[in-house]
Amino acid sequence: MTVLPDDGLSPASEFPDATHEQWQHLVEGVLRKSGREFSGAAEDALAVEIEAGLRSRPLYTADDASPEPGLPGFAPFVRGGRAEGNVLGGWDVRQRHAAADGGAVLADLENGVTSLWLVVGEHGVPVASLDRVLDGVYLDLAPVVLDAGDGLEAAAGELLRLYGARGVAKDAARGNLGADPLGCEARTGAGFGFGPVAALARLCSEEYPGLRAVTVDALPYHEAGGSAAQELGCSLATGVAYLRELTAAGLTVEQAVAQLEFRYAATADQFLTIAKLRAARRLWARVAEVCGASGRQVQHAVTSPVMMARRDPWVNMLRTTVATLAAGVGGADAVTVLPFDHALGLPDAFARRIARNTSTILVEESHLARVIDPAGGSWYVERLTDELATAAWGFFQHIEGAGGQAAALRSGRLGEELAETWRARGAKLAKRREPITGVSEFPHLAERPVERVPAPAPPSGGLPRVRRDEAFEALRDRSDRHLAATGVRPRVFLAALGPAAAHTARLAFAANLFQAGGIEPVDQGSFEDSGATEVCLCSSDALYEEQAAEAAGALKEAGARQVFLAGRPGQYPGVDAYVFAGCDAVAVLSATLDRMGVS
Repeated sequence: MTVLPDDGLSPASEFPDATHEQWQHLVEGVLRKSGREFSGAAEDALAVEIEAGLRSRPLYTADDASPEPGLPGFAPFVRGGRAEGNVLGGWDVRQRHAAADGGAVLADLENGVTSLWLVVGEHGVPVASLDRVLDGVYLDLAPVVLDAGDGLEAAAGELLRLYGARGVAKDAARGNLGADPLGCEARTGAGFGFGPVAALARLCSEEYPGLRAVTVDALPYHEAGGSAAQELGCSLATGVAYLRELTAAGLTVEQAVAQLEFRYAATADQFLTIAKLRAARRLWARVAEVCGASGRQVQHAVTSPVMMARRDPWVNMLRTTVATLAAGVGGADAVTVLPFDHALGLPDAFARRIARNTSTILVEESHLARVIDPAGGSWYVERLTDELATAAWGFFQHIEGAGGQAAALRSGRLGEELAETWRARGAKLAKRREPITGVSEFPHLAERPVERVPAPAPPSGGLPRVRRDEAFEALRDRSDRHLAATGVRPRVFLAALGPAAAHTARLAFAANLFQAGGIEPVDQGSFEDSGATEVCLCSSDALYEEQAAEAAGALKEAGARQVFLAGRPGQYPGVDAYVFAGCDAVAVLSATLDRMGVS
């Protein structure tokens, strides 16, 4: 422990240092007074599961040792892939485009975007339109990253032709041709041969020093519901598979490593994202070392499509801001902020402007890039980085033991494991243990829908694409159809018992829960005038003991089909079901809509 000099300024200088045991004793006393049952240490009682195998404890100290992270720009690259980090100019602001809109491309480049990520082919910009889309773009200044799936050869050939036609020197070309056959297979169920990939990698290595040929895209595994450890493990297994192919095609290990760029999801879980990017660099440094090479991992972070909600999409701006901050702090080389309306279709000019300005504010106004690895040295971040790296390495070994990434994909085993992870997370979402603001928490039934031009259909046929909001979105869709057909939403009457002090909290809880399923709560007037067939009693436990049975009986006589009670299950005659924190809200709401005849 560092001892500070006695300068007379420390109010705690005359007090002895508190011990870990003293802290535990005090916390345990508070837990007992609150009625919370626990066994073991206080840390275990207050620990929170982040995701499978990872837990966040309430206290970290210098005793939480973790491996030496090294210095930025040096192996194992935990603290950054470059010695200067992003200090000189911030991270590369990379905007995604999936439509042939040259005006939007130029507007982005003129207003803060520093590189382009183009989805090319049948799911995006036609190859024949690349010349027009990139008209006016200085290709020696703006790196271009392609995402063409099995249309790789045509897209890469056209981009290379444009470099030549516009007089761009080969050593001035920057970007990535985006070859990712295993990523394509994960998306579509059908990959393509590695021959063209090896040829492009050799060409880039020999003639285009600033151009990479291969992308290791981990987004398909994230979007299929995988955990951070599974996402990292899949990326390592894919990267190793590509190294084997490239070296077999004649590239040296150093050349092969230099051809890879890794793409990861950045979520609104700030610390998990920071730890994921730091752990990814450490793990890849180990792979390169074992292969006999040295090389940092080049990282492209993308704000998570899984977290983007379709209802109350404005909240997505907050999610992507936190995710971008985490990506920057985590040391990503390039960051793509998906526009807040990404889940609704093609973004409009306002959405693209907010997306690119997110990075601009964090870099230029918040000065986030002025310090390299600002989270480094945090006992929590270092411990989480180490735990995540360990879990990811275990999953990587699991894939390798099953024959590698291609075998894991083709056997269906990988898909099953990702689905199992998503089922566990889906249960938390359904119970609102993982809240979604604007969807499962604080929904706004009267919101005006945000409409956008449909985006090109994404590739399909491989791993599924999941969203956190999908279960609640299905319920809201049912409510919308009912509103369109009848002019009113399905309703529930909230019967408040006793004074406001007794029922306010549970009244708000019940209203919030039912609105998450598109059911309009009515808490004014009488049940008979509410137009509802379902009722929820809201009050304190003490008043439930006195009034719940009588109130439920009266409401049943007045025509209520179902009487809920907001609170833990008990023995109250006339009460049919209970809603409480941790109940399966999706199941309750779905069954309620079924009874109401809302399909």
